[in-house]
Amino acid sequence: MGKYISPFTDWGFKKIFGQEANKDILIFFLNELLRGEHHITDLTFLDKENVGDREEDRSLIYDVYCLTDTGEHIIVEMQNRSQAYFVDRSLLYVCKSLVSQAKKGDWNYQLTAVYGVFFMNFTLANKLEERLRTDMILASRSTHRQLSDKMRWIFLQLPYFKKLPEECDNDFERLIYVLQKMEVLEKLPFQKRNFIFEKLAKIADVRKLTEQEKLEYDESLKRYRDTVNVMNYQRVEGRAEGRAEGRAEGRAEAALQIAAKLKSAGVPIATIAASTGLSVSEIEKL
Repeated sequence: MGKYISPFTDWGFKKIFGQEANKDILIFFLNELLRGEHHITDLTFLDKENVGDREEDRSLIYDVYCLTDTGEHIIVEMQNRSQAYFVDRSLLYVCKSLVSQAKKGDWNYQLTAVYGVFFMNFTLANKLEERLRTDMILASRSTHRQLSDKMRWIFLQLPYFKKLPEECDNDFERLIYVLQKMEVLEKLPFQKRNFIFEKLAKIADVRKLTEQEKLEYDESLKRYRDTVNVMNYQRVEGRAEGRAEGRAEGRAEAALQIAAKLKSAGVPIATIAASTGLSVSEIEKL
């Protein structure tokens, strides 16, 4: 176990971002994320969390759901494993929060904005930009003019962030660096720059956890490491299968080339089949 908790665990993520006593960290993060657009001075954690219905989902998705003093509903999630329909899931979460604002009786359909902020411990290069941050909005396909500011998705693909501490240009990048490296650091950097980094170092210090908190964190850490091990195994197996398929395709191509040369030299097809392992029909097609 490292000196600091891992924010990639269910328990660790909620310890940092989902507790009333530490909500100034979440406010700080959101203000840095939305710098120049919004400034949040307070927020309220909402009771209902938009978690998945399956037990498997609950072990992988770690949500924080809040309402800011400026009226935005904000969902903050950590996702450790890529899923086939992850983007669809993010659409559903934001839409679900939007739909929950519907009122019975006379209502003019006025909505407050919903932001989905998705920490991703993987990349989706086939769907998202190949960078740390990708912002998605509702806009015209032809003119790119925004249709509505009520729905927004912010995807943070953490593997694309590779800056060193001295290369971080702002507090948003500094916070991303700390979260990304926290579990392996001996001392959290930037504590003299802002009190938030000092507070983060204190609440994330494993030595300061109660015995009950350590038990809960240990269990959450085990689930996270199990997930990582499964992902690593799948990657290794996939590469091994790919190499095996490549070698098999190479051998088949070589056999076809040899068979073609033998056939052109007048060698009987039966002899070629016995020598190369190809079928008579395959050789006849050459």
